[in-house]
Amino acid sequence: MTALYVVLAVVVVVALVAVAVVRARRRALPAAPAAPAPLPEVLVTEATAIPALAPEPGLAERLAASRGVFDRVRGLGAGRLDEDQLGLVEEVLLRSDVGLATTTEVLARLRADGAPEGVASAVRDMLLSGFDTERALREAAEPGRVPVWLFVGVNGVGKTTSIAKLAQRLIDEGKSVLLAAGDTFRAAAADQLEAWATRTGSEIVRAAEGADPGSVVHDAIGRAKARGVDIVLADTAGRRPNSANLLDELAKVRRVADREPGQVVETLLVLDATTGQNALSQAREFLAAAAVTGIVLTKLDGTARGGVVVAIERELAIPVKFVGVGEGVHDLVPFDPEAFVDSLLGA
Repeated sequence: MTALYVVLAVVVVVALVAVAVVRARRRALPAAPAAPAPLPEVLVTEATAIPALAPEPGLAERLAASRGVFDRVRGLGAGRLDEDQLGLVEEVLLRSDVGLATTTEVLARLRADGAPEGVASAVRDMLLSGFDTERALREAAEPGRVPVWLFVGVNGVGKTTSIAKLAQRLIDEGKSVLLAAGDTFRAAAADQLEAWATRTGSEIVRAAEGADPGSVVHDAIGRAKARGVDIVLADTAGRRPNSANLLDELAKVRRVADREPGQVVETLLVLDATTGQNALSQAREFLAAAAVTGIVLTKLDGTARGGVVVAIERELAIPVKFVGVGEGVHDLVPFDPEAFVDSLLGA
């Protein structure tokens, strides 16, 4: 009997424990969530229009400073011009830096022929007649050689930034690009170009400050050849210590870049449009040493001297291939003579 009582006692204890566990679990369960309150009724009586994005400014807006110089010419009517009107045209053309030769030619034709369809139209046609050179960029080299674009120009004209913007343009077209930091005499030049290489996704070859620029360009071409890179964009020095001659150095760099496996297909002189006729003086110094094939004219949107484009092409017989019309990476655009002249003299 004693054993039976023990068994019954154990059964009772186990049962009591089981009941306690069940009750504890039930207390631990979260309470059922209350039913959500009904949403308020909203009646929309009028839809709000989504504001439109502001359109990109056109070329005439970007070149507003230069366009403003031609305001008085656009205000002249058709027919023969008197001396006061011819003097006004002369003043406007010289202020815009189209150059003395172009100004003299325009005035002579206006005296002889007048302006049957308006002075602005006559001046437009005469300015356009000075743009007749081929301005396409060469991107292909001979079979087995690496095409090289060599960039020259004094410090401060926007050379390094122009290289970066053209690198971005080539990459957007699906090409691979390698940058050569050949300006080894300016402490920040290679750093600036490397920052742009990172931003644009380009490769870069650089060396220590003061290294031989020609060796940097040579190494860049060798790497481009080994890796199958489509094109090399090579920076060069914009200044030299007084003990050396900048132009001699540029001529040397060009010879190095033009040796196999490289081939210089473009030598682009970068000029600052805000310097006006001084840009012409700079250009003449570079032409012979670097065998310039085209001009990149920066900061055209920030000057009233936009007519210098006309002077450059007329007096140097070198095509302007790109112009800078803003700070953005896509604001270095191919130069279109008709669009440019229309931005100055169009309605």
